[in-house]
Amino acid sequence: MAFELPSLPFAYNALAARGMCQETLELHHDKHHQAYVTALNGFVESKPALQGKSLEEIILAVKGDPAQAPVFNNAGQHWNHILFWQNLSPKGGAMPESVSKKLVEDFGSIEKFKADFKAAAASQFGSGWAWLVLGPDGKLAVTKTANGSNPLAEGQGKVLLGLDVWEHSYYLDFRNRRPDYIVNYLDKLANYEFAEAQLKAA
Repeated sequence: MAFELPSLPFAYNALAARGMCQETLELHHDKHHQAYVTALNGFVESKPALQGKSLEEIILAVKGDPAQAPVFNNAGQHWNHILFWQNLSPKGGAMPESVSKKLVEDFGSIEKFKADFKAAAASQFGSGWAWLVLGPDGKLAVTKTANGSNPLAEGQGKVLLGLDVWEHSYYLDFRNRRPDYIVNYLDKLANYEFAEAQLKAA
């Protein structure tokens, strides 16, 4: 069965007042994410060994194989973006008590978590992602991955939040000011209720 582009969980203009304009979402979701899905389906169609596998199974099956890098990148980007749309909210920035308590427990303070996340996202050279994960040790951690990679492929733990730092995700709204985009995400767009649900399901 072919992979499909998921619908956004909000209207295209729902985040405009919070720093992500309608045009950004239309281009990012309808063009960029769709391109990853289309490419991935083409690879699966031409490679019988991938047919019948879940998205997660494909990512884990092809990771680390240079010959399969195009498959990995497109599968990874599909997985990353499915999470990314759920990570954004028109009511973003509001933090449930269980999340703030866990962040303070593992980072020392909310401010330290945000500083660590900003540092990871800002220092990811070129394209990539910054993540808040629940590690195998049961503690929260901030990580980053290049290009289409992700915590699933790198064994970093369960994703609670993920921020796309490819330029197409912020250039219309913030131009080259990636640090401002990151702060805006943490304070106005991050769906901490999604993070709470992931934490409770772990």
